[in-house]
This record gives sequence, structure tokens and C-alpha cells, in this order.
Amino acid sequence: MNANLRRVRGVNDRTSDPTLWSATEQAAAIRERRLGSEELLDLFLARIDDVDPAVNAVCTLDADRARTRCRAADAAAARGEWWGPLHGLPITVKDAIDTEGIRSTGGATVLADRIAPADAPAVARLKAAGAVVFGKTNLPEWSGDWQSHNEMFGTTNNPWATDRTPGGSSGGAAAAVACGMTSFELGTDIGGSVRVPSAFCGVYGHKPSFGVIPTFGYLDEPSGGAVESDVNTFGPIARSAADLRLLLDILAGPHGPAATAWRLDLPDTDITGLAGLRIAAWIDEPALEGDAAMTATLHAAVDAAEAAGALVDRAARPDIDVDRMWKLGARMIGAAVSVSDEDQEDGLTHQRWLRMDRERAGLRAAWAALFERFDVVLCPVAVVPAFRHLQEGRWDTRTITVNGRERRYTEIEGWPALVGAAYLPSTSTPVGRTAEGLPVGIQVVAPFLHDRRAIAVAEALTRTIGGYGHPPIVLSP
Repeated sequence: MNANLRRVRGVNDRTSDPTLWSATEQAAAIRERRLGSEELLDLFLARIDDVDPAVNAVCTLDADRARTRCRAADAAAARGEWWGPLHGLPITVKDAIDTEGIRSTGGATVLADRIAPADAPAVARLKAAGAVVFGKTNLPEWSGDWQSHNEMFGTTNNPWATDRTPGGSSGGAAAAVACGMTSFELGTDIGGSVRVPSAFCGVYGHKPSFGVIPTFGYLDEPSGGAVESDVNTFGPIARSAADLRLLLDILAGPHGPAATAWRLDLPDTDITGLAGLRIAAWIDEPALEGDAAMTATLHAAVDAAEAAGALVDRAARPDIDVDRMWKLGARMIGAAVSVSDEDQEDGLTHQRWLRMDRERAGLRAAWAALFERFDVVLCPVAVVPAFRHLQEGRWDTRTITVNGRERRYTEIEGWPALVGAAYLPSTSTPVGRTAEGLPVGIQVVAPFLHDRRAIAVAEALTRTIGGYGHPPIVLSP
């Protein structure tokens, strides 16, 4: 363990290493003067020195400016002044999101030397709440893969098994959170890019309802950031569900001209436990065959929820043609990201997109009908847990192995597309590990705009079956 890492009296007995506390716990320690902002920054930098050579999650550091800001946070705390609920928390941000004064590239060589002139609105909201950005995390070029590698910054490895991917496209973000390199992260999700890495790395990630968090400042092509794309969302990645709840409240709300008149009032929830909760457990799906070891872990999580008093229906499904609908969702996501695909010349006609949008309305209606009978749906995040690095060829020509059979790589998008293209909120929640020690996450899906419900159920699941645990590569006191 790096000599700069030290023991600090924590808010629980889980660990004395502040880098592995939840952001909520870290913020409380700073407020109670048990931990300093600059001290926490140093602990994160020491963790990066120790672990990141093997993981390669952090692609850019801005430590000097961050240190100045952290010292200001500590001085303000000494005077009894508080900048907000994230006062002094050092954080990293996915490199697809504009962050003022820091190299922000989208993982693309064409933007290799680009310094962001301003913060994306979501980053500005985190800073206004007291967070201090000290670095950026790795991703695939233009966030276009379920792995995280690019020509400039190389390959990010999964901290649980470095021969495997941490997922994508927010893979560096999830790996950094898992390793205690940052208080929390801000990622993006259009086809699973928050949910998949969170599941692969054993942390929490929330994909919000579409439109809840502004996505301006997103780098998906050389002149990107000025418009918002269909399906795309920004979402937090953290070490606890409580962190997601805190960060959702900070990040959510209209931006720009819309804020002149529109207000966001997300429905609250009174869910505090699993007893009496109506759960549709959609774990097995022939159209999206899942890895057997992963699926067994998911079934065990559902069994634990039922044992805790949840009312579980293992046969309930939205009334849809699953194969057709996940592929519809994938095509709509593909249309949204096509601007960054140089090999795709014209993409869809607008008329074709409108027809697909009308068909999507049927998908959304089917989900809504299911939620008339159930509070949440539990389903897989992907068809596999973290897989070995697979970088040959294009993402749309690769294959993966599921239960000994070769399947299309694009099937990784199946579960994320069924949920995301329907604009639904989903909380990726760690629920265990396979016999090989690979993390397994489950999607807690709630009705449109019921983001707080999804997070509350994730928190209730955590109290029943456990949650985040740091990977073995992290040597904690």
C-alpha cells in the first residue's frame, strides 16, 4: 500500500480507507472535519499511482488546479462555510463530457489537444454543489463500444480481472470508482454505457429517464456538444445507491431556454424495503440468452428479494416481440450515434426514423402496461459478465461466446436497448459475483420518470444481499 494512504475513523466499520467510502460518507467526513478535501485528493492520487498502471482508467489529470480548489474548500470549511452537499469532493469525469480547462477529447485523436472552453451543464451543477474535478477517465472513441480503448490512451482493464474489459463506454469511469480513485463519476449512457460498466466493475450506476439530466457538452463527433441526441443520457456512477440518489437531485432539471418555464418534479417514493414490493423478475429470455453463471447469480438475487418479502412474478413480461423490439431500439440508438460513424454515409431517412419512432411508442406502451401491475422490473444488464478484451475488427462484426456458443457481439446491447430506447430509468446494482469472481449487476427498471423508485429498490436490495466491495487489486488497510 502506498505510504500516502492512511487510516481514518470512518462512519462505519466496513473499512478505514476513505477512498473506498461512498461519496455520501466522504462528504460527511469533510463536513465533520474528520477528513480534508486536499487530504482526500492526495489519497486518490496515491491510489492512482498504485493501481492505475495496471488498470489504465484515468487518462488526464489536472491535479494542480484541483489542489488549489481543494485548499479553498478546506479553508471555507474552517470558516464554517459550505459550498453545497458535495463540498470539497474530488472527482473525475468521463472524457466524453466537456470539463472547463481540462483536455476533453471524446477518445478521438482529432480532438487530442482540445481543452474544453466551458463545463457541460451537468459538470457545472456538480461543481456548484462543491465537487472538484481533478481528472478525466478513459473510453472508446466517440463512446462507440462496450469496451474502453482508443488510439491515444490505450486499453482500460477490468480491476477484477485485468485480461477483461471494464465495459464501455464509461469503462474508465466505472473502473476508477471501483478502485477508489475518485469520489464518484459522471458517465453517459445511450446503449448501456453507464449500466454495462457498472455491472462489469461491481459498482452502482443510474441511467436516468430520458431528458431528466441535460446532455449538452457531450462529445460524439468533432463539433459535438451543442445539441442533444435521442436516447442519450448522462448518469452518475458510485459506490452506493445513496450516492446515486444524492447526485440525481443535483444533476436533474431543465437547462437553457427550457428552464425559463419548465420545472422538474420527479415523483418521490416511500419504498424503504423489499417486503410487499411487486417485482417482475425477467431474468430468462430466449431472444437474449444469458451466460449461465451470471444468470444463476441473478436468480439468487431474486430469490433473496422474495425471501425478504417481495412479491415476485418470474413469468411477467411486457407484451412485445423481444427480438424485434431490442433490434428496433438498437437501430434507433444507431441512428442517434450515426453522426460519429464515418463509414455510415446517409443513415436513416427522416421518414424511416419517424416510422420507427411510432413503433417505439408501442414498446413504451407495453412497458407502461406492465408497470400497472408491478413496481419495478429486475432484468439483466447484458447477456454476459465482463469478457476478455476483444478489439479486432468493428464492433458490428465481432462475436462473443455465450454458454459455449458463438453469438453476435451486438447482443450486448439487447437489454440496454429494450430499456433505454423506451426512455426508462434503470439502476445497475451489484448483486454478487460468479464462481470466477466476476461482478454481476442487475437492472432495476422503473416507470418513466420514477427514477427515485429505481434507486430506492437498488438500496433495498443492497441491504438484503450486500453491494459494493473493492476489487482485490486494491490493497486496503
